[in-house]
Amino acid sequence: MKNKFFKRPIAIATLVIVVFSSLAFTVRERNLFEIAKNIEIFTSMYREINMYYVDETKPGELMRTAIDAMLSSLDPYTVYISEAQIEDYRFMTNRVYGGIGATIRQMDGRVVISEPYPGFPAAKAKLKAGDEILAVDGESVKGKPTSEVSDRLKGQAGTKLKLKVLPYGSTQPKEVELERENVKMDDVSHFEMLYDSIGYVKLDAFTETASSEVKEALEQFKSNGAKGIILDLRGNGGGLLREAVAIVNFFVPKGSLVVTTKSRIEEQNSEHYALNEPLDTEIPLTVLVDERSASASEIVSGALQDLDRAVIIGSTTFGKGLVQNAVDLSYNSKLKLTIAKYYIPSGRCIQKIDYSERDEFGLPTEVPDSLLKKFQTKAGRPVMDGRGIEPDVKVEDEEAGRVIGGIYAKALFFKYANDYVLKHDSIVAPAKFRISDVDYAAFVKTVTEADIDYSTQSSKYLDKVMEVAKREKYFDDASEDFKMLSQKLEPNLNRDLEKFEYQIRNILENEIVSRYYAIKGRLQHSLSDDPIMDSAMKYLNPKLQSELLALSK
Repeated sequence: MKNKFFKRPIAIATLVIVVFSSLAFTVRERNLFEIAKNIEIFTSMYREINMYYVDETKPGELMRTAIDAMLSSLDPYTVYISEAQIEDYRFMTNRVYGGIGATIRQMDGRVVISEPYPGFPAAKAKLKAGDEILAVDGESVKGKPTSEVSDRLKGQAGTKLKLKVLPYGSTQPKEVELERENVKMDDVSHFEMLYDSIGYVKLDAFTETASSEVKEALEQFKSNGAKGIILDLRGNGGGLLREAVAIVNFFVPKGSLVVTTKSRIEEQNSEHYALNEPLDTEIPLTVLVDERSASASEIVSGALQDLDRAVIIGSTTFGKGLVQNAVDLSYNSKLKLTIAKYYIPSGRCIQKIDYSERDEFGLPTEVPDSLLKKFQTKAGRPVMDGRGIEPDVKVEDEEAGRVIGGIYAKALFFKYANDYVLKHDSIVAPAKFRISDVDYAAFVKTVTEADIDYSTQSSKYLDKVMEVAKREKYFDDASEDFKMLSQKLEPNLNRDLEKFEYQIRNILENEIVSRYYAIKGRLQHSLSDDPIMDSAMKYLNPKLQSELLALSK
């Protein structure tokens, strides 16, 4: 009896396993059949369209449309990369491309140099912002879109090209011969010691050199006796997961869990730990984020928040908790495919948009508040999932006046900075540069004469309210009130130039500084008057940081 008693559960368990295995096999078999069936249907339809459609078709474009439509039903990060786009993909992943090292832009129907990068061919050839490109290798660029001209400027490192250029402020074109180089944009665009004791690092991307560049900066800070670190991730859209883990590792003990990735396929789930000895687990640390800080930036800021290692300052991050992998396809193409979601140490996923759910218009929806979950940091502080990384200290950027968009649209900041350079051989250090009242008045005169066009958000909303009021037949009763409010909200150039003078001055100064000190100068100038930096410095105080993070030291 005893043997029968024990044999029966074993037999039942075995039967259950066999049944579930059979069911799993049946599901896989059914899925494979569905795939094969639909590929056959699609191939037949594609053939019929190309053979018999009333107008001549372009098979390549037709297929690309089909591929893009299929992928758009998933998420915006799952994309097909054709052979022609591989160079752009290479730049996205490692910030390297073959070219002359300069950005270009359209201005008044002309293609001009926007910003040459120091140390690369364009800068070596003394090309400057505002110089007009007339021809590339003898072929005129007149009427060509910037993307096409950019493609002509790019190419294999070591190859040569000739440019016909009209220098800004000149009437005499000149020929310039350049040799393309591999242009590598630094992940760390700038680092410096502030006030002799605070190390500041601006990290723009997470390519394969991100952690090594950050490490170099941190080691210099430590050797110079830094008493606090500010890591600026504002505007950083992310990149390589391993680089994010390595950067967190600089500040947390070896063996700390940094991030977990979870896939639909359980065997592909993985945990990523700090594998090396840290550089410093005690130095006060603040991390700056904004709404454009995404993906790997959120892993770094979120992990450091969950481990109570840093004070996160700024505005709520983007909310991208999806992991992509590049899959090689035939004909030198690739598929960038979302394969998992990542979860930071507290266990939360910060993905904001649920791409598996669509509204009545077919648009993806945000994770509803009712489904948000509360988690805890290592020290027990409450944190939420599904909304990006909420900073410990919120500092919102001041909204730019709409008049600034009108000034940008006419390229007036850009042109005035070019004119300024023609009259001034040099300026003071970026952090100290301020435009004089005389020069600012001259800029305002330029703006008022330019007939710029812009509208305010307030006036747009008022227009909508008035439309509704007319439909609901309330407009006549309030027409005078609407008229008075409309006059107050309507764009008024002179009023807005005065109202937003501080912002306009700041942008203009920054543009001028870039002509003398390039990208690093821009950043140094912006740091000199950056409200978020006040909070960053404040919370580097060990006592304040400890109190906020509820740590016991």
